[in-house]
Amino acid sequence: MKHTENRVLIKIDLNLKNSHTFDNGTKIILERNIENLNQRETMPVNAEVVSADGLPKGAQVLIHHNSIHDSNKVFLSDFSRETSETYYSIPYLECYLWREGNGKEWKPIKGFETALRVYEPYTGTLEGVQPSPIKDVLYITSGKLKGKVVHTLKASDYEIIYQGGSGKEERKIRVRHFGNEENEREEIIAVDGYLTKKVKNSLLLVGLSSNNAKKIQDYV
Repeated sequence: MKHTENRVLIKIDLNLKNSHTFDNGTKIILERNIENLNQRETMPVNAEVVSADGLPKGAQVLIHHNSIHDSNKVFLSDFSRETSETYYSIPYLECYLWREGNGKEWKPIKGFETALRVYEPYTGTLEGVQPSPIKDVLYITSGKLKGKVVHTLKASDYEIIYQGGSGKEERKIRVRHFGNEENEREEIIAVDGYLTKKVKNSLLLVGLSSNNAKKIQDYV
């Protein structure tokens, strides 16, 4: 099978996300769809490339959580019912990050960058007060803007919730960025030198959430 223009042919294990592996190797089944309406948490997003332009066959990709539906499904008459892997042909722009092999770093696909949220630390006298997120601001961790704080359109920090190589849930933030190319879906609207300097001087924190936000120097 081969992909068509502007699409990626993938295969995906629909049950991969429905488990958790503890540090001692014990694996349990998760009933994610029970009383959970957040489909970013419940829908599978880990896929494998079968055929695509610019992505090697067999590469792992992280896709949009709404990509897996029958309008994208490839129905094969000789497909074995004994496996949970299913084939889909999805739009290229619904593929966000890719890598070759477990343990390798995830790399953004063209049109995207990875990022962390930016937080204002609490400086009062009370203990245990979490830092506050700065809205529509991200610290970029890939590409030519890596190490810069940027302003974005509203709701641009899409958080991918996926199954990590160790069998545990992991998260990445992606934002749309097309470099010098003009694109109506561009989400980065400005680079902020002042906030970038504050991050580098540890006056602002970065992270996925207020629970794990920390100084940039604390990232290895």
